Amino acid sequence: MFKPALLETLKGYSRSQFIKDLLAGVIVGIVALPLAIAFAIASGVSPEKGLYTAVIAGFIISAFGGSKVQIGGPTGAFIVIVYDIVQQHGVNGLIIATFMAGIILITMGIARLGSVIKFIPYPLIVGFTSGIALVIFSSQVKDFLGLQMAAVPADFFKKWVVYGQHLSTVNYYSMAIAAFTTLVVFLWPRVTHRIPGSLIAILLTTLAAGLFHLPVDTIGSRFGAIPSMLPHPSLPQLDFDTIRLLIQPAFTIALLGAIESLLSAVVADGMTGSTHKSNIELVAQGAGNIMSSLFGGIPATGAIARTATNIRNGGRTPVAGITHALTLLLIMVFIGKWAALIPMATLAGILVVVTYNMSEWENFVAIIKGPKSDVVILIFTFLLTVAVDLTVAIEIGMILSAFLFMRKMAQLSNVSIITGQINTGSDPLAAAKYAIPPGVEVFEITGPLFFGAAYKFKDASKFIENAPRVLIIRMRLVPIIDATGIQALKDVNRDMRHRGIKLILSEVQTNKVYEELKKTRLLFNIGKANVVDTFEKAIQRSEKIIAEKQQ
Repeated sequence: MFKPALLETLKGYSRSQFIKDLLAGVIVGIVALPLAIAFAIASGVSPEKGLYTAVIAGFIISAFGGSKVQIGGPTGAFIVIVYDIVQQHGVNGLIIATFMAGIILITMGIARLGSVIKFIPYPLIVGFTSGIALVIFSSQVKDFLGLQMAAVPADFFKKWVVYGQHLSTVNYYSMAIAAFTTLVVFLWPRVTHRIPGSLIAILLTTLAAGLFHLPVDTIGSRFGAIPSMLPHPSLPQLDFDTIRLLIQPAFTIALLGAIESLLSAVVADGMTGSTHKSNIELVAQGAGNIMSSLFGGIPATGAIARTATNIRNGGRTPVAGITHALTLLLIMVFIGKWAALIPMATLAGILVVVTYNMSEWENFVAIIKGPKSDVVILIFTFLLTVAVDLTVAIEIGMILSAFLFMRKMAQLSNVSIITGQINTGSDPLAAAKYAIPPGVEVFEITGPLFFGAAYKFKDASKFIENAPRVLIIRMRLVPIIDATGIQALKDVNRDMRHRGIKLILSEVQTNKVYEELKKTRLLFNIGKANVVDTFEKAIQRSEKIIAEKQQ
C-alpha cells in the first residue's frame, strides 16, 4: 500500500517538533542554495535549473517519500552523467532522459525492487563515487584557478592537457577566492553547525568581489540574471527514436538515483533510529524526477549531506524537507537576483569540498586492503568512471561483480569421491562413517549446484574407471540448484544407464532442490525407490540392488 511517511508522522505531531522541523528546513534550504547552483553549472546547464530541481523535486520527495528525513535535490553524483548527456543530446535530451528515468524509478518502486538495490556491491558504489569525485574536481580547475580558456573538454585526460597549456593565464584573485572558500567550508563547522560554512564563504567572497571590483567571473557575467519565478511546466516530446536513443542514459540516471537515495535513507535510519520504506521512496524519487523535467530541471535524488544536516538540526519529519523546498523558492523569488553576483571561484571552492567528501578515500583504502575480488571491482569501476563513462562503469562493474561472485560460489562447491570404510572426521553424518559395500561408489556434492559449479560434478563423474554397480550421490549440502545443475544430473543419469550402473540420490533437500528436480521429472527417471532421505537408506538400497543383480 502506498503510504508516504508524511501521513504517519502527522499523527500526534507536536508544536515543538514543528518548530524544530521549520528551523531545520530553513537551514537546509540555505545550505542547498549554493549547492543547487553549483551542481547545475558543473553539469553544463544554467544555474536556475538546479534551483528548479531543488524546489520541485525536493518538495515531492519529502511530501511523498518513504523516509521521514530525506532531503531530495540535485547532487554531485549526477554531474558526470548529466554533463555527458548535455554534450551529446543537448538540454532537451537531458529533460527527456530525466522524464524517462522518473518513469523507470516509479516502475521499480511498484515492482518492489527497493530491496534488490541494496544488494549492489559496496566496492562498486565506492568505485564509481570516487571516480565521480575525481571527475568533478577536474572540471572545477578552470574556475578554481580562473584560467582564461574556452570550453573545458569533456574527456578527463584532455582536460588536464588543456589546463597545462593555459597555466600562464591563472587569475590569482580567483585562486585566492576559491582557496579562501575551501578553507572556510572545511573549518567553519568547528565554529558552529547552525550556520552553514558555504553561506559564510558566499557572503564574504561576494562582498569582497563587489566592493573591491575584483576582476573575476561571476554567475551573472557568465550566465546572466537568475529568474525569480518558476517556469511554466511543459511535456517533453517523446517518440520511439528518442526513447531508443536515450534509454541507456535514462536507466543510468534511474539506477544512480535509486542507489543514492536508498543509501541516503539507510544513513538517515542509522542517525535517527527510524526505518524507511524503500519502494515508496523509489516511487517518490520517480515522481520528483518527472516533475523536475516538466519544469526544465535536472535529475534529483536523496542528498546524503543535506539529509544529515537536516537531522543534526532537529528535523525529524517530512515537514523539514518541505520547508527546505519552500525556503529555496522564497530565496529565488525575493533575493535570487543577488545570486548573480556570486564569483564562479566561490562555487568551485564549494565543489572542491563536495568532491573531497564524495571521494570516500578512507573506504577506498580499506577496500584496497581487502579481498582481491573487491579490489578488482573497485579499481575497474573507478578507472572506467574516470577514463570512459559512468554508464559503462556501472554496467561493466555489475557484470564483473556477478562473475566474481559466481566464481566465489563455484569455489564453495565441491564434489568428493568416497569409497571404502574410513572412520575419521568430526561430521557424524559423513559418508566415511558408514561401511560402504563393495561395488558402491559415493559422490558427495557440497555447495550450490549451479552453472558455475556444474562442471566440477561432470568432471568428477569422468573419474569412474572401474564401473561400480551403484553410484550414490549425496546432496544433503546442496542448498540450491539451477537448470545447468539439473542438466548435469540428467547427463550423469543417462551415462550411468548406458554403463549399467544404478543411480541413487540421497538426502535431497525437500524444501527447494527436491521440488526443482521433481518439476523436471528427473526424480521420475531415476525411480522413486532410488531417491531416499537418509544416507543409511541409500546404503541399504544399494545392497538390495547388488543382491538382485547377483541372483
